[in-house]
Amino acid sequence: MQQNIVNVAVIAHVDHGKTTLVDALLKQSHVFRDNQEEMGQTQIMDSNALERERGITILAKNCSIRYKETKINIIDTPGHVDFSGEVERTLGMADGALLIVDAQEGPMPQTRFVLKKALELGLKIIVVVNKIDKRHANPAHTVSEIESLFLELATDQSQLDFLIVYAVGRRGVAWKDLPEHHNQEGTIFPLLDAIVDFIPAAKVRDGTFKMMMSSLDYDSHVGRIVVGKVYQGDIKKGMKIIRTDCPSKVYTVERLMVFEGLEKREVESAHSGEIVLFSGVADANIGDTLSDPSDTTPLPHVVIGEPTLHMTLGPNTSPFAGREGKFVTSRHIEERLTKEIERNLSLHIKKLDNGKFMISGRGELHLSILLETMRREGYEMEVGKPEVITKEVDGQIQEPIEEVYVTVPKEFVGVITEELGKRHGTFMHMVPANEEEVDFNYHMPTRALIGLRNYLYTATKGTAVYNSALLGYENIGKILPTTRRGVLIAIQHGEALAYGLQNAQERGLTFIDPATRVYAGMIVGINAKNEDIAINVCKGKQLTNMRSKASDGVIQLTPSIKFSLEQCLDFLADDELLEITPLSLRLRKKYLTELERKRVSRKSRQDVSEESMR
Repeated sequence: MQQNIVNVAVIAHVDHGKTTLVDALLKQSHVFRDNQEEMGQTQIMDSNALERERGITILAKNCSIRYKETKINIIDTPGHVDFSGEVERTLGMADGALLIVDAQEGPMPQTRFVLKKALELGLKIIVVVNKIDKRHANPAHTVSEIESLFLELATDQSQLDFLIVYAVGRRGVAWKDLPEHHNQEGTIFPLLDAIVDFIPAAKVRDGTFKMMMSSLDYDSHVGRIVVGKVYQGDIKKGMKIIRTDCPSKVYTVERLMVFEGLEKREVESAHSGEIVLFSGVADANIGDTLSDPSDTTPLPHVVIGEPTLHMTLGPNTSPFAGREGKFVTSRHIEERLTKEIERNLSLHIKKLDNGKFMISGRGELHLSILLETMRREGYEMEVGKPEVITKEVDGQIQEPIEEVYVTVPKEFVGVITEELGKRHGTFMHMVPANEEEVDFNYHMPTRALIGLRNYLYTATKGTAVYNSALLGYENIGKILPTTRRGVLIAIQHGEALAYGLQNAQERGLTFIDPATRVYAGMIVGINAKNEDIAINVCKGKQLTNMRSKASDGVIQLTPSIKFSLEQCLDFLADDELLEITPLSLRLRKKYLTELERKRVSRKSRQDVSEESMR
């Protein structure tokens, strides 16, 4: 007899508590023994080092729990807009969804996106109003906003039939009705009851085997592992299957597994509705339909949103190239990028004539996570400034426009209006979020958002809450004013000395410390004025036989500025590159000598002059 299976996706805006809620579901459903290490952990599903460091989910993941004779397969999805592709490719495995909404913040841009996707797939929705213990939480107002969102996005009357559960995820408690006091005792079982009672069990479809690949895994012993929900029929270990786009090539299901808790359990067979993993299909890609050889009809393909930013990436060409990385050639980088696009459907790769690559993604965070991952794996490379992807529609160049939400304490209202005004943001509305904070809503071109997140966090002392979502495309707008000053450029190879850095700090702020190795053309600081300045930071103090108390004072340096990878990308100008190695991040000019830079600048001015004369 086939067991009852419910496949449920956990969807939400970033930081609304998805992963914490999944922790509670896993612990209280006795997936782990009381003495197991996981019982004392948080963010159990976020096993990736970058996910734990940043506190966000980057990759969609699967697990399962058992409750009341029902197996519940859980799909934990990312909440950040840059990783929307992970949501789009995995939602097809679900029969229902838990829409998690912060009781203080209410529905946010990504809430709208994930809800729209879930409704398009016809999923039954349980709304979990989470974090009702927050100081400014307003569950009643949040529910009202959620109802308005459903009315706006629903395409069918039946989609307005959703269930509401209230929760405090970090305490692992949930209630079917709003409790009088958020600190009262409870368990997560009301949410589990709601899943079993409200979300329909996975459909059992008889017939020949058919499924769509939704994800890829890898095992060092068996190689590539296919992940997906069996759409129709049964799958058995040893059976023959095909890809519908290449029916002449037959594969054998070698090792067949299902999710059991966080583990993968090997089985002999599985039925329609179950989420399975198996090896034996070495060259299939996400979105491919796998089927019995007698049926070559594909399932509807997954539609993934378009990327909005791109940048060039290639092997490191600086004088320090090859010193710190393990994988340094163009061939190494190409192999790694080819492997990446097998799983990362939102990423597009194009090889350029000069041997470099154009990588396109959903946003700054999407691209920077890829670069940081490669860096930690031992890759050495250089990248150019991120640029917005435009497209031509009816003879007009159009650019992506995003809806921007910013929440800040009232004392920083002026910072927001001034900075977003500079970046040509269109003001939509400003409303009090609570007694202490204000919500801003702007419509802005994506190119104006590059560097905005980091600037706002710095300007508001880390208190700003920043979110954005793609609205669509509009005709390209005004040229944005330059928001960055000039840079200090090293003119000599060698080791930076305190005396040379002291001279540099008289002109601006420095990025390096004494004893740092530098090369000509490397950016060592930011100028106080708008023009670039070439400076010798390797210069030492001239020694003479004359001594005086005044001249022999100790050199006092201002601490250097240390940028993260994302901040380096934001900082880049058109004529600059970022050198990325496992040990270092170095900003540099594309042309390392001052003579080369002058030649290129002169040629550029001539080209502009000739173009204007035409």
